[in-house]
Amino acid sequence: MTEPTKNNECREKLGDPCDLTLAFLVLRGWLGVRALLTGIEKYSAFKTIQKALIDPVTGMEDPSGALIEVKQKAYALSNYAAIPSPLRDKFATEPLLPGFLTGPFYAVLGPTLILLGLMLIVGLGTRLSLFLQGLLYIGLTAGLILIKQDDGIAWLGIHVGLIALALILAKHNRLCILKKW
Repeated sequence: MTEPTKNNECREKLGDPCDLTLAFLVLRGWLGVRALLTGIEKYSAFKTIQKALIDPVTGMEDPSGALIEVKQKAYALSNYAAIPSPLRDKFATEPLLPGFLTGPFYAVLGPTLILLGLMLIVGLGTRLSLFLQGLLYIGLTAGLILIKQDDGIAWLGIHVGLIALALILAKHNRLCILKKW
C-alpha cells in the first residue's frame, strides 16, 4: 500500500486533522467557559432593592410614592459561596465528609474553577488543566453521591466524559501555550 493511500484511509477512519483540531478547540472553549463562569458565579448574590413603582400608562413614577422590591444580581468577593447553603447543610451532616476536608475544598473551589477555566481558554497547560478539572469534578461527584443528588451526579458525569474526550483529542491542540502539558 502506498503512503498517500494509507493517509487517505486514516483520514476516512479518524476524520480530517483539521476537523479534529476544530473539534478540540470547540470542546476546549466550552469546558473553559463553563469552568470560568461557574467559578465567577460563586461570587454572585441577589440583593433586594426598592424601586419606585412605574405607572405603565404614563411611564412616570407612581404619585403615591409606592415602592416595589426588585432582586438585583451583584458580584463581590464578600459574596463568595462555594456551594448553596442547603447543600452545605447536607454535607455537614454526612459523616464521610469531615469538616477538616470540606472547609479547604470550599475555600479553593471558586478560584480553582476560574484558574482552570482561564488556563483552558488561553491554552496554557491544556492537558494539565483538563486533568485537574476532571479530578475536581470527580471530587464534586463523590460529595453528591454521598448526599444522593442524582441529577447533579449525571451532569458531572457528562462533564467528565467531555473532559475525557478532550484529552483524547488533545494531540490536535492548536493555539496554545505549553503544548506538551
